[in-house]
Amino acid sequence: MKKVAIGCDPNAAGFKEIIIKHLEYLGFEAEDYGSNDPIYANVAIKVAQAVASGKHERGILVCGTGIGVCIAANKVPGAYAALCSDPYSTERSRKSNNANIMTMGSQVTGPELAKTLVTTWMNSEYTPGGRSEPKIRRIYEYAKENQK
Repeated sequence: MKKVAIGCDPNAAGFKEIIIKHLEYLGFEAEDYGSNDPIYANVAIKVAQAVASGKHERGILVCGTGIGVCIAANKVPGAYAALCSDPYSTERSRKSNNANIMTMGSQVTGPELAKTLVTTWMNSEYTPGGRSEPKIRRIYEYAKENQK
């Protein structure tokens, strides 16, 4: 069973609980990294570090729009976060871009859409060797070249 890292800011705490219950319904276990810190970057960095280190295969982050946690998570080497707001882009974030963290906005995404997005994202897998492989490889190369 995949264990998913999850976290949010205080404004999205209720939304995060809906996602955790849905993950459990799908057969996944969620490790909650919190929702009490009003500085969303702090929880985003914790989740991103847990995913980038290999402790968790995937992570889910939520704030009001999903943008702030996405930006913060992407500062962590090895974390590849994608803002997910529709089913097609959500699927492609995994299948084409190999994102290991999905972000969503609790103020712009309804609970039922969030469940659909989580289901889509958790059931999508990256397949190496496809059309996107050279593009993904270049992102990884650049990240490795520019680690501090």
